Amino acid sequence: MNKEIKQLAIIGPTASGKSDLAIKIALKINAYILSIDSLSIYKEIDIVSAKPSREELNLVKHFGIDVLNPDEHFSVDIFIDIYKDVISTCQKDSKNLIIVGGTSFYLKSLLQGLSEIPKITKEISRHVEIELNELEACHSLLNSIDPLYMKNIDKNDSYRIEKALLIYRASGFSPSEWFKLHPPKPIIKNLDVYNIDVERDVLRDRISKRTDKMLNSGLIDEVCLLEKKYTRLPHAMGSIGIVEVFEYLDGKVTKEEMIQNISTHTAQLAKRQQTFNRTQFENITSAPLQMLEEIILKSI
Repeated sequence: MNKEIKQLAIIGPTASGKSDLAIKIALKINAYILSIDSLSIYKEIDIVSAKPSREELNLVKHFGIDVLNPDEHFSVDIFIDIYKDVISTCQKDSKNLIIVGGTSFYLKSLLQGLSEIPKITKEISRHVEIELNELEACHSLLNSIDPLYMKNIDKNDSYRIEKALLIYRASGFSPSEWFKLHPPKPIIKNLDVYNIDVERDVLRDRISKRTDKMLNSGLIDEVCLLEKKYTRLPHAMGSIGIVEVFEYLDGKVTKEEMIQNISTHTAQLAKRQQTFNRTQFENITSAPLQMLEEIILKSI
């Protein structure tokens, strides 16, 4: 029988101190850390994603970091597979688990779960692969049978078009019909979620300092190397901290404007994250950073 492990989540806006807090607590409660960050998942995107340092990664075993190349697709179902593997590892190693990061949508997906997909045979997979050679025609077909599902899927989004088409060909149902018949089941049923509550002015100052640190650590060089190796096409290359550097490299803005744009766009992201965290979770405890460590340790 698998040993029951303690799981908790630490969320908060970007630059709020989540990673440092998670490492402190992990060292005290014998835990591994699973990152929920849509950029740290990628290898080579180190400065832009503000990953924990090598020293920090060596202090506590981390998962969900440096998993994919920047030109590979990342999605909720991939994250859930990573989570399931991490839980197995924690049980085998008799470790607790701290889930930490700014992409709280992935955490919400763990709590809500994903719908199962129909059985896809090799024959159906091959047939869909051939169909996808005419990507726009596939998008039009799916849009005609399920306009609601397809309304937010771009005609060039090959990954999501393929997923929708596989569901349709394998089940005979439109994606919306299939998901209605097969509602999601939670992956985690009970989870204590702790949110870092931080004043806007304090957060803006932290973001500004982090932006300066990124620049001094070689941000521009990192983006140049990423562009040379992967081009500007991958989804990850449209992230905050990368697009602003491209604008600078293209001569559209000065270096000072680039720095200001990164700080401004990061602050806007942080505001969206705070709104999401405040409204999307039920069992959540919010407190300032300096109080959360004690609150968490008392509850375990």
